[in-house]
Amino acid sequence: MGGGESGGFHRSPAPDDRSDVELLAGHTAGDPSAFAALVRRHESYLWAVAMRTARDPDDAADALQDALFNAHRHACRFRGDAQVRSWLHRVVVNACFDRLRRNQIRLAVELPEDDARDLSDGTDPADRLAFRLDVADALAALPAHQRVAIIAVDVEGYSVADTADHLGVAPGTVKSRCARGRAELAIMLGHLRTR
Repeated sequence: MGGGESGGFHRSPAPDDRSDVELLAGHTAGDPSAFAALVRRHESYLWAVAMRTARDPDDAADALQDALFNAHRHACRFRGDAQVRSWLHRVVVNACFDRLRRNQIRLAVELPEDDARDLSDGTDPADRLAFRLDVADALAALPAHQRVAIIAVDVEGYSVADTADHLGVAPGTVKSRCARGRAELAIMLGHLRTR
């Protein structure tokens, strides 16, 4: 052991020059460092995806942890018909959607203040809060498949095609779920229409 090799300092691992596909293949073949190298390469991007989808740092962190665990465990399911980064993106978004499904109570629709003011009975903050709670309760009452589709398309701003891709269903199914969910919301929130 030469003197330059030790000294008690922890160095970050050198970047791995293998491709994403090679790293994933190495991981499935038993290379203990391959998956960590893959995560290091894409961690900033995957964190941004989780934050954009979950919109809450705690939920994003939990979803990202779930996603990486699932990706680590099910890496053998990667078929190579997409880029590894796209596959990881889908795993993260699906984990976020799963968390949204599980956290029904925490669903909160972030409405611009002007919209909330227009849709409530006035400018009273209590009216705006009541409106948001009514919307959150109505969303929570929808069947999970409708709620997730509506949150993805109407709240998060995903396209129907992207939502269908992330949920693994046909675009027509997403449109149908959104239409049925919106119809239910219209009934449940009918009392909010001003006189």
